[in-house]
Amino acid sequence: PQPRRRRGGIRLTLARRHPDGYERAMTVTDIATRTYNHGWRLDPIVRSLLDTDFYKLLMLQMIREFYPDNQVTFSVINRSKHVRLAEVIDESELRAQLDHARTIRFTKNELIWLAGNTFYGKTQMFSPDFINWLANFRLPEYELTKVDGQYELHFHGPWTHTTMWEIPALAILNELRSRQMMKGKGRFELDVLYARAKAKLWAKVERLRKLENLRLSDFGTRRRHGFLWQRWCVEAVKEGLGASFTGTSNVLLAMDNDLEAIGTNAHELPMVAAALANDDTELRWAPYRILDQWRHTYGGNLLIALPDAFGTKPFLRDAPDWVADWTGFRPDSAPPIAAGEEIVKWWKQKGRDPREKLLVFSDGMDVDSIEETYRHFAGRVRISFGWGTNLTNDFIGCMPDGSNNLDPISIVCKVTSVDGRPAVKLSDNPEKATGIQSEVDRYLRVFGNAGRVRAAVHV
Repeated sequence: PQPRRRRGGIRLTLARRHPDGYERAMTVTDIATRTYNHGWRLDPIVRSLLDTDFYKLLMLQMIREFYPDNQVTFSVINRSKHVRLAEVIDESELRAQLDHARTIRFTKNELIWLAGNTFYGKTQMFSPDFINWLANFRLPEYELTKVDGQYELHFHGPWTHTTMWEIPALAILNELRSRQMMKGKGRFELDVLYARAKAKLWAKVERLRKLENLRLSDFGTRRRHGFLWQRWCVEAVKEGLGASFTGTSNVLLAMDNDLEAIGTNAHELPMVAAALANDDTELRWAPYRILDQWRHTYGGNLLIALPDAFGTKPFLRDAPDWVADWTGFRPDSAPPIAAGEEIVKWWKQKGRDPREKLLVFSDGMDVDSIEETYRHFAGRVRISFGWGTNLTNDFIGCMPDGSNNLDPISIVCKVTSVDGRPAVKLSDNPEKATGIQSEVDRYLRVFGNAGRVRAAVHV
C-alpha cells in the first residue's frame, strides 16, 4: 500500500489483481484519521443531492405529475427523547450544514447517469422532462428553533421540494451528533473504535453468508453514523456477501459502486392523500387512490405496497382486488413474522400463490431477526431484507471508554401538514404514531385500532 495525503486523512491505494489479469486501484479511506482531522471551517456532510434514498426520486417524479401545487410541511421528530439534541449539537454548526445543503445542485454527470441507467430492469425510468426539471432543483428554506432541549426543524413549501429534505436533514443531524460524541478523542482511541465496529460488522456478514440465496440491500442512509462509514459498510458487505447483496437505497453509493439503486415508496404518499380527503369516505379510500396513481406511473418490481400507515389489518380488510396482483408488500412497523404471516394469509384468501409474491422486511432488522425471518418463510414466499440503522450505525459496545454515547437513536422526518391540514400516521405500533390527538382519534374511528400493538422503538 502506498499512502497518499488527502485533506483530513490518509487514503491508501491498494493494487488488486482481478481474474482478468489486470491490476486495478482500490482506494480505502482511513476513517479514524479522517474523523480526527476536522480542522477546517466546514466539513460538509451532504455533498451531493444524489446522497439520498432512491425512493425519494421515484416518489418525486410521481408527486410532480399528480401533486405539483400542494404545500406540504415535513418535520423532524426525535423519538429518543432522552437524547436532547439541542444540547448536543451546536446550532451554528447545524445551520451551516443545512445552509450548505441548499447550495448543492445536481451535476451534469449525475443527471446523465439518472437518465441513462437501467433501474429494476427498466431503461429511462425518469422522463427527460423530469431530468430537465431536476437540473434547476434546490432544497427550499428551513425553520429551526430550540424547544426544551430539542430542535424543532420544519420544511415548508411545495411537496415537490420539501420531500427532498427528509434524507439529508436526518443524515446531517445523525452525523453531527456522531462528530460531537467523538470530539476530543485521540487518534488511537478512534482507531480502536472503528476497528471494533468493523469487526462487529464483519462478524454479522459471516453469519449472513450461511443463508443460501439471501437477498439483502442497504437501507441505512437516514440514520447512518456518517457518510464515509456508510460507504465502508456498503463496500464491505458487497465484498462479503457477493450476489446476496442486491444493492443500496443510497443513489450516490449505487452510482459510485456500480450497484443497483433500491427503493419503492414511503409513508408520505398515503399520509398526504389522507390529509387531502374531504370526508371520512375519502379518507378510508385515500391509501388506495394514491397507490392507483403509483401503478399508473410505475409497474413490475416497483409495485410494492406499504400497508401500515394506518394499520395493516385495516389496509388488507378494505384493499381492492388489484392490490393482490402487485409484486409484494413491505411490512414495516409490526413484528416481521407476524406481519408477514398476515399478508401471506391474505394472499391465499385472494387466491394468489404466496410463492410468487415478495415480502420486503426493513424495520429495525439485524442479523438475529434476519436469520429468524429468513428461516421462517423459506420456501413459502420470496423475501428480501432492507438492512438499515443496524448496518450503518451500530457502534453499541464499541466505545473504548465504555460509554453508550454512540448508540443509535430513533429520529424521523414526517409529513405534518398538507395545504394547512394536519397529517397523521397511525402505524401498527402506536409508539410510531404522529399527528395531533384530535386527528389521530378521527383516523382511529375511520380505520379502527385492530392489530396495533405498542412496542418500544430503538432505531
